[in-house]
Amino acid sequence: MPENHARTPEPRHEGASDVPADAVPGTSGQRPDAPAAGAEGSRAAAKSAAKPAGSPVFAWLKEVATVVVIAVVLSFLIKTFLFRAFFIPSESMVNTLEVDDRIFVNLLVPEPFALNRGDVVVFRDTKGWLQAAPEQPQGPFTWVQDGLTFVGLLPDNSEQHLVKRVIGLPGDHVVCCDAGGRLTINGTAINESYINPAEIPQIRNFDVTVPEGKVWVMGDNRNHSADSRAHMDSDGGFIDIADLEGKAAVIAWPLSRFTTLGNYPDVFRNVPAAP
Repeated sequence: MPENHARTPEPRHEGASDVPADAVPGTSGQRPDAPAAGAEGSRAAAKSAAKPAGSPVFAWLKEVATVVVIAVVLSFLIKTFLFRAFFIPSESMVNTLEVDDRIFVNLLVPEPFALNRGDVVVFRDTKGWLQAAPEQPQGPFTWVQDGLTFVGLLPDNSEQHLVKRVIGLPGDHVVCCDAGGRLTINGTAINESYINPAEIPQIRNFDVTVPEGKVWVMGDNRNHSADSRAHMDSDGGFIDIADLEGKAAVIAWPLSRFTTLGNYPDVFRNVPAAP
């Protein structure tokens, strides 16, 4: 067999290392002063491991709390500037509104949007039409109900508001009744299709001219409504426009009665403007 001769090592240059260049970490293709990628990754991993993992329950609760806060703020803004919920406690507007209906009231009427004849309005009782509401017993969760009412998540059930239909605007001459038992406004008789059809309205004569800044209101359930006709000894039976909360726009509850509320423009179409 041929003899294997040992390879004669090449002479080393002065200052060269015995370790191959590719065996030195971080030297292949890098500047000598560049930080090692492996070291950086190790430090990042160590920092990540040092951070405690967040509790999923806490994260969920935080999400729920955020949603609730946003809902409360939006509800408060809507209740303050756009819509407000009210509870119907009486039968004076049957059958347009039934007892226990919940309605949403458009707060943009009468300003900036105009008030019209036929609008169903909610107004504050500043004329003493209602008896003082009895003091409600304070339960353990009364403050919760008051808070939800304040922010608009529950309807106002203080029973210190009234709901009626606007019949006469400022300057209108409203008379009851003509030979056919119909109301006349500025000399024009109207056929009130919104009146409760279950009963024939009793005739209660009056002849009024609505002053500036006021309206004349009547309930659709004429025989069971203590409206402007019943309070003519108090400021003539008129309601200050400044006392109006707004125009009833929607029956929101119960869902079986969900509907928008109109102002019957056809009824008042031929009524001339106030003289």
